[in-house]
Amino acid sequence: MRKYKQVKRKEVIFSIDEWKTIEERAASVMMKTGTFIKRMSLDGHITYFNMSKVGEVMKALRIIGANINQIAKKANETHNIYAEDVEKLRKENESLCHTLNQFLSALPSIAV
Repeated sequence: MRKYKQVKRKEVIFSIDEWKTIEERAASVMMKTGTFIKRMSLDGHITYFNMSKVGEVMKALRIIGANINQIAKKANETHNIYAEDVEKLRKENESLCHTLNQFLSALPSIAV
């Protein structure tokens, strides 16, 4: 069995102006130039999502995650879970899904 995967290596030559453009586009989507060139050549496009406002969603996730952990701990300790705990968990999950859908639909993206 081969230890390394087989690869094909090619050299591509760019003018100084072309390389500058590639570097700028790669930087705009926060990628290394080599990765950018490979992804563009294979996929033809790159969509970059600006995740600067993720903090709000992460805060909600931490709160809901803490509540889920408390309910799971209680269920494991008592070997029983109450209907109101399940209903609370369902409502929090529904709230989380709604928040995430709102966040994702308003997320600005850059198509390169």
